[in-house]
Amino acid sequence: MSTSADLDRPPYAPQRILTAPFPERVRLVCRTWASQVHPTPSVVLVMYWAKYLLLFIGGWAFFVSFSAGHPGFASPAGWAFTAFAFQKAVLWAIFYEMAGFGCGSGPMNARFSPPIGGFLHFLRPGTTKLPLFPGLPWFGGIRRTWLDAALYAASQVFLLRALLAPAVTPELLLPSLALIPLLGVSDKTLFLAARAEHYWVALVCLTVASGDALWISACKVLWGAIWFWAATSKVNDHFPSVIMVMMNNGPFFPKWLKKRLFASYPDDLRPSSFAVAMARMGTLTEYLIPLVLVTSQSPLLTGAMLVVMSCFHGFIALNNPSGMPIEWNILMIYGGIFLFGFHPEASVLAVGQMPWLALFLCFCLFVAPCTGNFVPSRVSFLLSMRYYAGNWAYNIWLVRKGSTSKLGKLVKASGTMREQLEKVIPDATGVEVALTLSLAHRFMHLEGRPLLEALPRAVDDIDDYEWMDGEILGGMVLGWNFGDGHLNGMQLLRAVQEQCGFEPGELRVVMVESQPLFGRTMQWKIVDAASGVLEEGETAIAPMRGLQPWPTGEHAEALLRGRAGATA
Repeated sequence: MSTSADLDRPPYAPQRILTAPFPERVRLVCRTWASQVHPTPSVVLVMYWAKYLLLFIGGWAFFVSFSAGHPGFASPAGWAFTAFAFQKAVLWAIFYEMAGFGCGSGPMNARFSPPIGGFLHFLRPGTTKLPLFPGLPWFGGIRRTWLDAALYAASQVFLLRALLAPAVTPELLLPSLALIPLLGVSDKTLFLAARAEHYWVALVCLTVASGDALWISACKVLWGAIWFWAATSKVNDHFPSVIMVMMNNGPFFPKWLKKRLFASYPDDLRPSSFAVAMARMGTLTEYLIPLVLVTSQSPLLTGAMLVVMSCFHGFIALNNPSGMPIEWNILMIYGGIFLFGFHPEASVLAVGQMPWLALFLCFCLFVAPCTGNFVPSRVSFLLSMRYYAGNWAYNIWLVRKGSTSKLGKLVKASGTMREQLEKVIPDATGVEVALTLSLAHRFMHLEGRPLLEALPRAVDDIDDYEWMDGEILGGMVLGWNFGDGHLNGMQLLRAVQEQCGFEPGELRVVMVESQPLFGRTMQWKIVDAASGVLEEGETAIAPMRGLQPWPTGEHAEALLRGRAGATA
């Protein structure tokens, strides 16, 4: 016999979700998310894996075949782990990401029509960009010029020239080495899209230390630093909620374990002790990988840790969380095996033979990530190597209904998420449900708890506004998005306002900064596009661990006051 508790379980009727008051709507959305066993359609998974295997890996294999004396694709043992193949992997990864085929593409990154941004945006004069130095002659404007587009095209052409060459030489690499940071001066988005903290640093190592095996030692330092800082970024209260959301979203995570990720499904959707244990074990493993690989003198121990490393990244890749850069995980596995498995003789200490290279690596792999972890407002989470730790800056753009058409003044390659969904979902109710379910993306993570305090202060009645996640909106306006809240924060708001001219109250943005390493709070501010900063505050995170993802108690009451006043 069914009880009332059973009747309050998903699936819920679409109209119940859409007509519920906002706090209740978020509760229903979070429960719906938690109930999903196969949240990603099989056709989407097939599409993504075809992209990884055919385009990313297949493209790399194609470019490796230009090597003199290539033994043929049927003999991978003769070419897959050569120095030439590693060099081509780095070059192909840069080209691939800057073209828009990588982590910023496809429906799991809210790109439906078209499925990519990248070159469709970066080659289009008039599109919005974020200069490193606003007002700088030639490069400091907010709209892409023909010069910007030409420099981007030149960078891709030079990369393609090196990919097609029978040998990778410094002369072939130097143009890309210079153009990528120059593009970053014109548009910070492009520097991040090139995954500069990883791929461009590797490119520097390949170029300046190409005469001997020193570049292998330098790349070992790079790979080790990435693992170390990625683990360090997870030393917080946020990562268990990432495990909870990621594994519940994972197509290959055992179905019978999914409900155990939650403290008590469906009433208590905080991370369970099982999710916490998984998070802590993952962090420990990520610390052990560089420690063992860098210091090991035993081929057996090195081989065992390479298996652990491959399983670690493979587990993440197979479970395919939304927006996850699977290509990056593939490259981490491949690079780890090549550097530490095939070249045990290359010591990381050899980098000291080139003091300038050592200083460069010290800045990129220690100073920048250290600063970004302790003062996250100053450094991109990518340059800080704070990967998928559940602790990032983010923004929620609230556009008054009826004013969203003003975004049409922007030159861009794609429409809003609503406009894209309307092309692939035939009925209006389906579009509304899909947009509403996206609320879970922020609220299910612990980092979403500051919204409970900030949202009631942002607008009088949240139902008068359309919710746009800053990452998704930033991807539309800037042509690329991958979790960096700084890209869709204050600078982008100013650029959008200059072009769209929102009136006071039409566009409000809640900007939340990530929690510093060993810090206790997350800072936030509410900004009106026309009027500027309206309010600032900070949220202590430890007490928020005791709350459910959706607004309850005084937080729910504060959100409903505006609605009640509007109704009256």
